[in-house]
Amino acid sequence: MAWFQNRAGERLWYREAGCGTPLVLLHGWCMSSAVWQGQFDGLAASFRLIAPDLRGHGSSRPVAGRCDFQSMAADLCDLLHSLDCEDAILLGWSMGAQVALQACNDLVGRLSGLVLVSATPCFTARPDYPFGLTPAEAAGMRLKVQRNRERALNGFHARMFAAGEIETAAQSERVAEILSAVVPPETALAIEALDALASADMRPQLAGIHLPTLLLHGDRDPICLPQASQYLAEELKSARCTVFSGCGHAPFLTRPEQFNREIISFIGSIRERST
Repeated sequence: MAWFQNRAGERLWYREAGCGTPLVLLHGWCMSSAVWQGQFDGLAASFRLIAPDLRGHGSSRPVAGRCDFQSMAADLCDLLHSLDCEDAILLGWSMGAQVALQACNDLVGRLSGLVLVSATPCFTARPDYPFGLTPAEAAGMRLKVQRNRERALNGFHARMFAAGEIETAAQSERVAEILSAVVPPETALAIEALDALASADMRPQLAGIHLPTLLLHGDRDPICLPQASQYLAEELKSARCTVFSGCGHAPFLTRPEQFNREIISFIGSIRERST
C-alpha cells in the first residue's frame, strides 16, 4: 500500500502485492481498490498486483482536477511510469474498463494484454449503439445520487447481482464485507464521474487497440449489457469473450475462483506467445 504523485503533483493511492507479471486492476464507479480482495487473495502468488484508487475514489482524495476519463487515464499512465511497469496486463471493470480503453494508446510499449470486465464503450445508448442504458435511466441514476447518495449507492450495489447469483449465507457475508470496505466518493464527485460515464464514447479508441484482449461478462448484467462485450469482441480483433452464466455486473465478487482461473489462463496464453 503506497502513494504516488501524478503530473499535477496530486497524491494518489494504490495497493500492491506479489511479484511477476504486473496485473493492474481498475475498479468501477463509486468503488475502490477494496473490491479486488478476492483477486489479492487468489492471484498475488502468481502476479504482481497493482490496484489504484482512481481519482476522487477510495483514498485518492482530494484532487483539484476533473474526474473525467482523460484525467483518470493520465493518472494511470503516471502510476505505471513511476513503477516502471513493463509487459503489464491492464484489467478494468465497468468504469475502469473505459479508463483502460482511454489509456491504451498512451501505454503502448508498457502493456502486453487487456482484460475488460462488464465493459461497454458507451454507458448510455446512442442511435447507432443500442447496447447501453437509456438516457432516462442514466438521468435517473444521477437524480438518485443528488437526492441521497447513500441510498442510491445501496440500490446500485443491490442491482449489481442477479437473482440467485449469491447462493449461500457465507457468500453473501463475504460480498457484503468487501463492499463495506469501499469508502464512496463525495456526492459532487460521484455525479461528476457519472456524467463522464454518461457522455463518453470510447468507440473511436477501439481501432487503435491491437493487444490480446479477454472480455468477461455476466449474462444477466443489467448495468452494462452483455451485448456490449459481444460488440467489443467484434471490434477488437485480438479479443475473446467468456460469459459467466447466472451472473450480473460483478462476477469477480461472486465467482472469484472461476474469474481468477480465467485470468491465469489468459496471462499464460500471452506468455506462451512471447516465448
